[in-house]
Amino acid sequence: MAPQDDNVDAVEEAMVAEVEKKPIATIVIIIAMQTEALPLVNKFQLIEDHDSVFPKGVPWVRYHGTYKDLFINIIWPGKDAVLGVDSVGTVSASLVTYASIQALQPDLIINAGTAGGFKAKGANIGDVVMVSDVAFHDRRIPIPVFDQYGIGARRTFSTPKLVKELDLKVGKLSTGDSLDMSPQDEAAINANDATVKDMEGAAVAYVADLLSVPAIFIKAVTDIVDGDKPTAEEFLQNLVAVTAALDQAVTKAVDFISGKCLSEL
Repeated sequence: MAPQDDNVDAVEEAMVAEVEKKPIATIVIIIAMQTEALPLVNKFQLIEDHDSVFPKGVPWVRYHGTYKDLFINIIWPGKDAVLGVDSVGTVSASLVTYASIQALQPDLIINAGTAGGFKAKGANIGDVVMVSDVAFHDRRIPIPVFDQYGIGARRTFSTPKLVKELDLKVGKLSTGDSLDMSPQDEAAINANDATVKDMEGAAVAYVADLLSVPAIFIKAVTDIVDGDKPTAEEFLQNLVAVTAALDQAVTKAVDFISGKCLSEL
């Protein structure tokens, strides 16, 4: 490596170190479903932004306010304009993550939500998992190198002290745009070594990584994918109760983050 490259690397490392020593001030919490978001909106006493920071016409909703010494923004992709259901999935997640970073310049992103869990990996209903790695399981491109791009595996921002404080399980997350699991998805999820599966996480991670914003992922298990009950039925049956566990974990995480810098997580 040329000396000039060494100097550039040294400057970049110094800048990263400086950022990690700065107290965290602004957090963006991205949540796909209104049912998951509203209890946290109430907990942090946030207000809805009617003078939106987002482009005109999009359904994305921002709740914001100050909690302790943090400026908190909860971003919910809103309801589909035609069908009136939550705008779940990777496309909406990518768009709101990008728009939120551009508009709000957060120090940290938290993607919180419910997920399916795998009993083969020790997951139980109501477990809250801190995600160590993310990957996609439904972007199949069987061409050398493109296959790895499709999987999009990446590590999340490491928070060992936070994990210890909250006493959370740690596991890998696999993301796809379907609630059910096809045989091809199952093979890919197994290859991803996933404890939980969702419909947003790896997309949020991709955009956060692209724009150099640290992101953490807190997922609560609503259904056992490799269990006996139909996924959709079990998901709906447990959604409200598991959301309470998720909200408690996110609140504890925010309490721990308050007053700290990234390197202290």
